[in-house]
Amino acid sequence: MMKNERSKFTVRFTPITTYKRFNNETDQLFLHYEEGKERNTSATHGITALEAAWNVTNAIQGMFLVSLPYSVYHGGYWSLLAMLAVAWICTYTGQILISCLYEPSSSTGVLMKVRHSYVDIAECVWGKRFGGRILFIAQNIELLMTCILYLVLCGELLAGSFPQFQIPVRYWICLSCLFTLPYSFIRSLRLVSRFSAGNAVVHLIINMIIIIYCLTQASTWDWSKIQLRINIASFPTSLGIIVFSYTSQIFLPTLENNMRYPHQFNAMLVLSHIIAAIFKTGFALIGFLTWQEQTSEVITNNLPTQRLRIVINLTLAIKALLSYPLPYFAACELILPKFSLSNEITTWKTILARIILILSTLIMSLCIPHFAQLMGLIGSITGVFLSLIWPCYFYLYLKNYSLSRTTIFGNIAIIIFGFMCTISGIIDSSRELAKKIQE
Repeated sequence: MMKNERSKFTVRFTPITTYKRFNNETDQLFLHYEEGKERNTSATHGITALEAAWNVTNAIQGMFLVSLPYSVYHGGYWSLLAMLAVAWICTYTGQILISCLYEPSSSTGVLMKVRHSYVDIAECVWGKRFGGRILFIAQNIELLMTCILYLVLCGELLAGSFPQFQIPVRYWICLSCLFTLPYSFIRSLRLVSRFSAGNAVVHLIINMIIIIYCLTQASTWDWSKIQLRINIASFPTSLGIIVFSYTSQIFLPTLENNMRYPHQFNAMLVLSHIIAAIFKTGFALIGFLTWQEQTSEVITNNLPTQRLRIVINLTLAIKALLSYPLPYFAACELILPKFSLSNEITTWKTILARIILILSTLIMSLCIPHFAQLMGLIGSITGVFLSLIWPCYFYLYLKNYSLSRTTIFGNIAIIIFGFMCTISGIIDSSRELAKKIQE
């Protein structure tokens, strides 16, 4: 092999997938099989790169897209720039997180997959006693807060659809929660997963309807309304919303492990984030230009005609309720075994525990029924740590022997940026929530 030639993957048919040693750190991020080589036959049932890209794009471009114009209202051009910058950073942190799953063999120097999850990485860095617990807490906060956001979103969508009834958002949240109670009886997500592709298509159609309407109002756009200066008092909330909308690192190791051709993971991640960044930036920009100072926390509530608003809001509310069991079921998988309960066996104790979990999300959503501010707060805490800080820290800890100074300084810069986002986001989002609660 020539010195300047990039190393390629060599797949051996062993219980543990092994790879040829890389020449440098760049090769660790851009993995390639040798031409003509494929994974063993047991991997042929894995998902393709296109299917993986669809899952990632659906995760980072899902229901929470409707709040991005509101982030432009607070952050101006800096929010638009942040949508591009955070997409690039999250692409990089996703790649290095996967790199942390592999270590070179002490005898052959061949890279071997020795870890299979985010928790495995944390346990290797912090020890099994603390690493698993820290990730367990962070994962559950992220998953349950996502469930809470779905309930709050349903409440705001329904309240915006029927303003003539003057029913408070909290009552709509309670009504929405009633439809989630049957999820306490499900044993697997197989049935729910069948709706996911259809939900994504419906959501895409709704987004296109909103975009088309916004384009018809292009004559009323006033570009001077977009702030050029950073509003320190409100920008951190916008940044938290943006970071939360890109959070996908929590399931990337599982996704890579289930890909038919893992060497396509990095290209898939780059492509999905480029598409998401372009779409999010464009959607947020034209959404804000259309309604400007009247931009709502949930953009669909700005739609002019009552009939159109009801149809789109009800559709999004149904989609949110059908999306609820995904994080909910994942949280059950993590929490129930801690109480010696199996999530695969439906007993009265298991059902009771699941119902209690649903009611806990209801109580939290009733305490903080403000979608954008809550999303900004969550993004500033768990979103930043799971997507920015921890991947960089783990990468520095596990791969420091092969990293250049530039890479080390770059990762440290991302960590510092993450802590700044967390501190400022908590302060700003908490202040905004306090204002909303007092209103």
